[in-house]
Amino acid sequence: MRLQSLRMASIGRFNRDDSGVSTIEFALILPLFITLGLTGVEIAYMSTVNMQVSQTAISLADNASRLGQTDNSAVTPTVTEADIDSIMAGALRQGQSFDLEENGRIILSSLEYDDATGLQYIHWQRCRGDLDRDSAYGDDGENNGLGETQITGVGSSGTPITAAPNSAVMVAEIYYEYEGIIGGSIGRSAEFHQEAIFAIRDDRNLTPGVTGVGGDSDCS
Repeated sequence: MRLQSLRMASIGRFNRDDSGVSTIEFALILPLFITLGLTGVEIAYMSTVNMQVSQTAISLADNASRLGQTDNSAVTPTVTEADIDSIMAGALRQGQSFDLEENGRIILSSLEYDDATGLQYIHWQRCRGDLDRDSAYGDDGENNGLGETQITGVGSSGTPITAAPNSAVMVAEIYYEYEGIIGGSIGRSAEFHQEAIFAIRDDRNLTPGVTGVGGDSDCS
């Protein structure tokens, strides 16, 4: 009888003991908090990288639009292979922090107006980066806009951007394969595609396209 009373008393004390409730509740919700926290970190970093890709595209198109501005000769300047390699190298350097060269593709195109046909066409195109991607608008070969497939304009806005006669539009496209910083189901991969478009700033001799020899930015 006494043993039974002791057992009942112990059970009663156990039922009334709530000292571990908070610990148990914390253990139950901890995985949820960790998941939410890691998801927030992943989304924030993804947004940061996407913004950096966009800024790199803007810088590249802006620099391409200024090529030849510092030429003080009496001859209207042309774009050289060395000029293009220089601004392409600058874009890759700007993207070093997120491995742009290894995980991305930079495409720079010169959209121009063809006097003979009145069509928009890609006069020349240069690329850098290990990712295998093509321009959304064509190339400087059979798909330059003067063949079966015409280019009505560039840009993602509602109104296509076109080049004026005797001028050119520098179109910078960057494709980037985002791999995520957290593995598993939280860290999902994604592909970013950012564009920037600038009209050339000064007079430029467009007839020869790109002058010079060599170059490290061929798209083939």
